[in-house]
Amino acid sequence: MIALLVGGAVSLVFTLLLTPAFIRLFHRLGWGQFIRSDGPQSHHTKRGTATMGGIVLIIGSVLGYFVGHVVGRDHLTASGLLVLLMMVGLGFVGFLDDFAKVRNQRSLGLTGWAKILGQVIVAVVFAVLALTIPDRAGQTAASSMISGVRDITWLDLAIFGPIVGVVLFAIWTIMITTSASNAVNVADGLDGLAAGASILAMASYIFIGFWKNNQMCGSARAVANACYTTTNPLDLAVVAACISGGLIGFLWWNTSPAQIFLGDTGSLGLGGALAALAILSRTELLLILIGGLFLVVTGSVILQRAYFKITHGKRIFLMSPLHHHFELKGWAEVTVVVRFWIIAGLFVAAGVGFFYLEWISQVP
Repeated sequence: MIALLVGGAVSLVFTLLLTPAFIRLFHRLGWGQFIRSDGPQSHHTKRGTATMGGIVLIIGSVLGYFVGHVVGRDHLTASGLLVLLMMVGLGFVGFLDDFAKVRNQRSLGLTGWAKILGQVIVAVVFAVLALTIPDRAGQTAASSMISGVRDITWLDLAIFGPIVGVVLFAIWTIMITTSASNAVNVADGLDGLAAGASILAMASYIFIGFWKNNQMCGSARAVANACYTTTNPLDLAVVAACISGGLIGFLWWNTSPAQIFLGDTGSLGLGGALAALAILSRTELLLILIGGLFLVVTGSVILQRAYFKITHGKRIFLMSPLHHHFELKGWAEVTVVVRFWIIAGLFVAAGVGFFYLEWISQVP
């Protein structure tokens, strides 16, 4: 518990106090944002705003995690380190994309396939380590079973053997990782939108990790029929707290008018962390609700493109992603962001509520 509180606080203080220094550094390096020419006209004033803010967030989160464990005298766990690995790995892919934009002086960085390849490599490394490397208790961080709120025993990917199970689990991990990271990336289009929505999603995993730790099978407090077999759930809560704290401090500078953007470095890293938390906490399908806003925003892009091709040029929305549609309808940027935060909060509340109701349903 001490590691959770200290880690979250250290991460928050780091991003809150040191982000201005990074903003000045990024301006000196010429790391400024480039704006799409076909986007809302109001966005052109944002050109040159410091980007790659995900670097600050990732450093703060990692630092908070390790300081929290030192102060709390807790052991590092494979589960916590794997979440950070996913965040740092996808953050690096995003950095390459951001750096390509800065170097080429245009709003397009890595090609779509190059970005996907990077995500796949990180996801595969994560999957193999999570399923094959045991911790001190001999438990692997992940399970070969697909999970909803807990492992679904009749959806075991290892049913055809351990090797095939690892391959299928890697494919499943790739699907979750690319979906989550690209969804957060798509939502990162307005000042503070992705950061604020991610705070809510990450906070849900603080509760989920803490609750699963309290109700672990074998614990004196656990209800036998409703206990969980998640590996190191409390450390997952610690990581979620560190990322949440870092996001809160970062949002101070990222809210409208933003002085720094997450960039692909931050959005891909955040999406990767969400995917890792869902996989390791055994709540993979629950991520559909917890990340519901990201799903809706990404879905608007898919619908727009499909409808455009089917109808040979017609559009459902004035512009996709969905938040730009409401901007072009005349909504102020702050109005769109706050209302989308509310929607994100409702999705998270529904996800956490479903999680708790499932536990109640198992109690005799």
